[in-house]
Order: sequence, then structure tokens, then C-alpha cells
Amino acid sequence: MVSFSDYLSKKSLSSDLVSIVKDIVGASQRIYEVLHHGVEGKTGVVNATGDEQVAMDVLSNDLLVDTCKKNKAVGLVGSEELEEPLAMDRGGYAVVFDPLDGSSLVDVNLTVGTIIGIFEGKNLLGKTGRDQIASLVIVYGPRLTFLVTFKDGVDGFLYDPEKGDFVLEHEKIQLKDFGSIMAPGNIKIIGTDPWYFELLEGMAKNGYALRYSGGMVPDVNQILLKGGGAYFYPGSQEKPNGKIRLLYESAPMALLVEQAGGRASNGRENILDIQITEYHQRTPLFIGSSNEILLVETRIKSL
Repeated sequence: MVSFSDYLSKKSLSSDLVSIVKDIVGASQRIYEVLHHGVEGKTGVVNATGDEQVAMDVLSNDLLVDTCKKNKAVGLVGSEELEEPLAMDRGGYAVVFDPLDGSSLVDVNLTVGTIIGIFEGKNLLGKTGRDQIASLVIVYGPRLTFLVTFKDGVDGFLYDPEKGDFVLEHEKIQLKDFGSIMAPGNIKIIGTDPWYFELLEGMAKNGYALRYSGGMVPDVNQILLKGGGAYFYPGSQEKPNGKIRLLYESAPMALLVEQAGGRASNGRENILDIQITEYHQRTPLFIGSSNEILLVETRIKSL
């Protein structure tokens, strides 16, 4: 099987970018090991976006930040857990991440993950998700896996403990135009937003299976590996921009899904075309098979 190192060596990537990605993947192994030692509980600290941090949030964030600080190619590190990115007087790349998406699921032993976006240059404000040069989604489940794109398709890797390396498991992942699974978040708004109830009811009547874990990483990972489906997290009348961060979550995930032939939208605009104006900017997110997301956009635009 093709190792991740051999895979990278066959791509036309800068040595600096290769070193960053290798270091991030190495950090994911350490996070996975810590998760399996049963660290849990809240810290009592509220992060930059008002969420109470969970112990593993802090540990994962610290591991990733320290990893990026040690890599001389990284000039900027941004995290959902930091008020503002950390700038360093070196390096030409910016690395942004949600260190542990779905961290509230740790205590109940459900799958969680890390979302990574990589940009050239150190100025993120004013850019869009299309300016990313790579993104990764790391999944900490029964197995340690990750999906990666360098804007040339999406490939999936599995950690093989016997080899001590990641090996290629899924090559050139492609989504169908329509899938058969749905992962709808924020369903509490169906009482105030009838269009959302009608959307989910219609999909259920058309045979879609419900596959919602409470975590975006495992749900979108499943959609990609199953070949189709849709994940939704709309805004509400109270919070029209929803809860998902554009820079740290939506944009890296959108790049992966689009590179697999899918689509990501806020309901009116492609996620990858939205300008980043704030580090903790939030957006509704509809992501998955292209025709399903286009149907959602048509429905929302008719409201």
C-alpha cells in the first residue's frame, strides 16, 4: 500500500508545505493517543467564541499550536480556541484549524476530529476559502484516518500501526450528485422556520436515512466515504449566521467537498466565495452532494 510519505513525494509540492502537512499529521497521532487515555471534563475557561472549553480542546489546541510554532515554514497560526491568530516573524504559510471539532462528544465516546486549512501568505482577512492551498480533516474514531486535498482531488489515509505510518485507503473520492443520507443539525428551529421542516420531511419521504452524530467531522466524513448525502447547519431567527466558523471549519471542509465534486453553501452563496472579514466569522452551512445543496439554495432564495 502507498504510504503517505511516498504519496507526498509524487506530488509537485514545496518542501515547506510537505513539512507542514507531515507535522500536522504527526500531531494528530499524539492527539489520538491522548484521546484514548480518557482525558475528559471542562476547564472552566470560555474560548474566543464564547464556548466553554473542554480539556481535550485545550490539549489538542496546544499540541497543534506548538507543532506549528516549531515549523519554520509557518508564519501564522489561527485557531478557533484563540482570540486572534499568532503571527511569527518567519515562514510564508498560514495554518488555521478547529483543533477538536465535536469536543462535547468526547465524554460520551463518540467520534471527533480536527479540521485544518492552509493558506499561502500571512494575511487572512479579505481572502476567501478558495485561497486555501490545502485542507485536511482528521477523524479520531475506532481508527485514525484523515482526508486531504491539495486542490487536485481528495484522498483518504488510514494509520497502520504495524507500518508506523499512514497508508492510502481511498483514492480520488467522488460524491454522486445525489446521496441517500442526511445529517441535519439545529433541528430545534423547525418550529420557527417551516422551510427547514419541509426540507427534512421531503428528504425523509424520499428515502433518505438519518445519520446525524452531533459532530460535523464524522458526519461529513461519512458523506464523503459513502459517496453522497448532505449535512445541514442553518442559522436561526435569533442567530441568522448559525454557529459554524467560516475560517476554521466551513472553508476547509468546503474545499474538501468541492474537490470531491460536491458543494458547500450558506444557502445563498458558495462558502468558498465568502470573504473572510473576521477571524471568528460564522456562517450557516449546507454541504454535500451538489444537486442536494443546489436544491437547498433554490428553496432558501425563494423565501
